[in-house]
Amino acid sequence: MAFVGKKFPDLEVNAMNEMGDTFKINVLEEAQKNNKKVLLFWYPKDFTFVCPTELHAFQEALAQFESKNTIVIGASCDTAEVHFAWLSTAKDNGGIEGVTYPILADSNRNLASTLGILDISNEQYNDETGVVTVDGDNVTYRATYLIDEDGKVFHESINDMPLGRNVGEYLRLVDAYTHVQEKGEVCPANWEEGKDAMNADRTGVADYLSNH
Repeated sequence: MAFVGKKFPDLEVNAMNEMGDTFKINVLEEAQKNNKKVLLFWYPKDFTFVCPTELHAFQEALAQFESKNTIVIGASCDTAEVHFAWLSTAKDNGGIEGVTYPILADSNRNLASTLGILDISNEQYNDETGVVTVDGDNVTYRATYLIDEDGKVFHESINDMPLGRNVGEYLRLVDAYTHVQEKGEVCPANWEEGKDAMNADRTGVADYLSNH
């Protein structure tokens, strides 16, 4: 299900922070009540391999996101207790000690199911018993959502399990969307902050293409 151009689902989910505090987060409300953009990224499982590299990469870029009026939130279907165990594990032992942004613990999979990002490729239905089983852990793909200050999704993407994300691309997308909001111009291919954008009409496109 595509959510671009729509409001992010209005659901409250358990979360954990580096202090061991368990609390509730509604991502839609986080954007609206704080008048900030939100980057929400999902990863398959705690204590795995590609996942800690991504969580540390987002942490390293956290100050940049915050300078762009953007909140970062991680998420998986692990429990809050497992999140805290991982947050308490040293980086050189595969842990995510030092990560300071909150991590959703969608252990009941309510939000992941609503977003349609669970790996159910091995779901099987037994005609005789009516029982549905999943061969695997029923975890999420590497899904990413960028949400604006009104709670509207302006970007979503989904990577397969082995493919780590490029954090710099999400910084670029935040810059581009902010430029659109502030300047009313549209951003062409490979646009980066400081480069020329263009007006969304034939003249604007022609002028841009003739100069690049």
